[in-house]
Amino acid sequence: MTAPALVVSIHDVSPVTREPVTFMIAALARIGVRRVSLLVVPDHHHHGNITADPEFGTWMRDLVAAGHEPVLHGYYHQRQRQARESPRVRLFTRFYTAGEGEFFDIPFRDAQELLTRGRDELGQCAGVAPAGFIAPAWLLSRPGEAAARELGFAYTTRLKSISDLAAGTQHHSQSLCWSVRSRWRRAVSLGWNPFLFERLHSNPVLRISIHPPDLVHPRIWRQVQDLAVRALETREAVTYGEFVASRQK
Repeated sequence: MTAPALVVSIHDVSPVTREPVTFMIAALARIGVRRVSLLVVPDHHHHGNITADPEFGTWMRDLVAAGHEPVLHGYYHQRQRQARESPRVRLFTRFYTAGEGEFFDIPFRDAQELLTRGRDELGQCAGVAPAGFIAPAWLLSRPGEAAARELGFAYTTRLKSISDLAAGTQHHSQSLCWSVRSRWRRAVSLGWNPFLFERLHSNPVLRISIHPPDLVHPRIWRQVQDLAVRALETREAVTYGEFVASRQK
């Protein structure tokens, strides 16, 4: 890879979201983004495991064969509330993530168990073991990161960085992403992301992270595509795995 990189990732991929994700992948391909990182949830909100849906498995294997990358994205994508949570914990796990910060404060052993199950099930489903693990909402405890490293995951990401777990290095780049749960969040997102896009103009990697609900809001989805098209003028679309591997050379 000689050009700066563009990594487009689609979050919350599961049998529940297969239809909108299929639309997103096709729409991105039409504008030139032909390889994306697919962040797969093995049992999305306890609605059914990916290994129990043969059609989802076939779909995933076809996408991998086409050059897309499967990435483990939590296990349930849901965090159980705990007694006597601090204001900081409530801020991150309720307001910021709406209860989806599954790995925010997870202990090592719990993380190890979920990561092992998720890696094996996604590998079975996609036909290839995932190289990367990305926590829901990018909220990953230090013990959770240690578990991912011990289990051999090549990389993880947080909102502002990509971490090469084997080399112990970080690549700083804040991801563009859109929050659509309320009108004021959508307005802020529409103003913030073009600003962030310009600020990252000279960064070696630009990240665009999208979610299935983004499709429901035409202005959001139009901005996603417009910024991706602009990025492709100077950047090469790659997956997270490809970017991390290229930086190891």
